[in-house]
Amino acid sequence: MANLLVTGGAGFIGGNFVHYWREAHPEDTIHVLDALTYAGNRATIADLPDEQFVEGDICNSDMVEKLLRDRAIDTVVHFAAESHVDRSITGPDAFIETNVVGTHSMLKAARKVWLDGSGRGHRFHHVSTDEVYGSLGPNDPAFSETTAYAPNSPYSASKAGSDHLVRAYHHTFGLDVTTSNCSNNYGPYQYPEKLIPLFLINALHGRPLPIYGDGMNVRDWLHVEDHCRGIEAAFTDGKAGEVYNIGGGQELPNLHVIDAVCRGVDAAFAADPELARRFPGAPAAQGKPSDSLKTFVEDRKGHDRRYAIDETKAREELGYSASRTFDEGFAQTLAWYLDNEDWWRPLMAN
Repeated sequence: MANLLVTGGAGFIGGNFVHYWREAHPEDTIHVLDALTYAGNRATIADLPDEQFVEGDICNSDMVEKLLRDRAIDTVVHFAAESHVDRSITGPDAFIETNVVGTHSMLKAARKVWLDGSGRGHRFHHVSTDEVYGSLGPNDPAFSETTAYAPNSPYSASKAGSDHLVRAYHHTFGLDVTTSNCSNNYGPYQYPEKLIPLFLINALHGRPLPIYGDGMNVRDWLHVEDHCRGIEAAFTDGKAGEVYNIGGGQELPNLHVIDAVCRGVDAAFAADPELARRFPGAPAAQGKPSDSLKTFVEDRKGHDRRYAIDETKAREELGYSASRTFDEGFAQTLAWYLDNEDWWRPLMAN
């Protein structure tokens, strides 16, 4: 039986991981540490008992150390991070503080508690991003674990820094670590600043769908539950000190994804007349196409053109592969947002 601490466990990916792990491993105990910033939502993990939830800042090493020791934590799954590229451009300080300083705080506490000569078994799994590798040309090979780091935004630079710290704590101090670098996640409980929930909710309210540049920036789309399975494989079966790339195998331009959102909303309104009463401002409520809301805007500064994941290592060493096509995963995601307005509606005031 494992005793896990999940940092950022009230966020999007962390919250989905908590749900996944509690269902897949009911014999284990999960403790969540989350600062409940704008993107952390206690409602995401409402069924987690209060005694297993701690509101706190990962930068507080003394608090983290006490938590690891008092609760006999043997596994850390470290999600806590600032993650929105646009916010990193307008306010990079928070990204350095949380992603670099915060990760170092976690590593310091883990080293002090776990490497005290007791020989206690442990593992520190660090969740990172494919954005640390920079941008690919249209014919470049996909990112592998040996691709040189070339981050282009304050967000990706801060995550690259945290990756290096995790590696250093393994090689210098002997901390048992694994790292996973994932592609673009989507699915339930995603804060509505990211592309799919933002455009979906905008379409429901008749708001513009602002498309950066020509909309042809390509991402590898990964359903969050597949990502959770990949994380599970990495820290349960992965080798200490190793990095594993976790992808969805679905390279798609943003415009394709936006068109899928528009078609999905229109089809949902056609199938369920009740949606027109709930969302009277939607073009689909008047029988108009949602893609009429599309508008092209100035491209994001430093916008990476293409990401792609080579998951050969994860497949061969961990037995990981994504279980959903994008069409399957998106249909499930659309249904979840339509069925869970009470979760996302309060967030719209932020």
